[in-house]
Parts: sequence; structure tokens; C-alpha cells
Amino acid sequence: MRPPFDPATDDDIRIVSAQLGRPARDVIGIPARCVCGAPTVVATAPRLSDGTPFPTFYYLTHPAATVAMSDLEATQVMAEFTEILNADEEMQKQYLVAHEQFIADRESIAVVPELDGISAGGMPVRVKCLHALAGHALAAGPGVNPIGDLALARSSWSPEVCQCIDYDAV
Repeated sequence: MRPPFDPATDDDIRIVSAQLGRPARDVIGIPARCVCGAPTVVATAPRLSDGTPFPTFYYLTHPAATVAMSDLEATQVMAEFTEILNADEEMQKQYLVAHEQFIADRESIAVVPELDGISAGGMPVRVKCLHALAGHALAAGPGVNPIGDLALARSSWSPEVCQCIDYDAV
């Protein structure tokens, strides 16, 4: 079963390219949007058009969200989140399920043997990249990725408040 997300339109690709400051690559869908409708998370092909395996299926593109995750990472909060994860067996189980769902979502698009068992963000046993974990949490919805949810709750950014620029002017 394919994950539920909108296919990327030409306008989505234009906006994502503006968000990234470079041409968007191999975007296949938009699994999370800002309240204004602009892309927040893209789904990227598991194998890029140049043949490169790409494990980060859900990719956070919203500039304010990426800055917020970078700011959190700069505070060394990933070590704290890893400690929380290591101390909470229920969270470990949820994180493993999130890891498995992430892989299933990606493999519903394409199975890439080089990515077997690999998800993103350090799942299922550590916290490595809040951008990837927040992107997955936004794409999957609350309650799926506990560390992504925790990162979003601790960040200065909210998916409920538009902080977009005027993409029509870009």
C-alpha cells in the first residue's frame, strides 16, 4: 500500500526548490503541508534518478522548521532524547514501530536492496537527525514517531502557524 500523500505538482516543486535554495530532486509527493498549503515535508524517491540510494524518504523542507530543528540539534538535545529513549521501554517499542513503518512506506514506492533495514534519523535505537525524525512525524501524524513528536514539541516552530515567505514572489 502506498503511503497517503499528495503527488507533487509543478508548483510544489517550484516552492520546494525555493525552500531548499536549489533544484528539488526526485520528489514524488508532499506528505505534510503548512497550514497555508505550502510543502513542509517531501517524499523523495528511494533511488534517485542518478541511481543513488536515498534512505531519507521523508525530507523536511520548510525553512522555519529546518531552522528550528537545527537550533535544537545545536543544544545537544539529541543526547538527552537518546537517554529518554534508553530509559523508556514503551518509547523504544514505539520507535521500533516507527522505524518499521518508515521502511514500509519507502518500500511501498520501491525496494532498494542497499537500504535494507535502514530508515532515517538513527531509528530504531538512537537519535541522530531531528530533521529526519520531525519530517517523519509530520508525514505520519502525531503518535507514530515518539522522538519526532518530542522534537516538534520542543522546537520553536509549530505546524499550526504559517511562517512561509511569499513563494509567488520567488
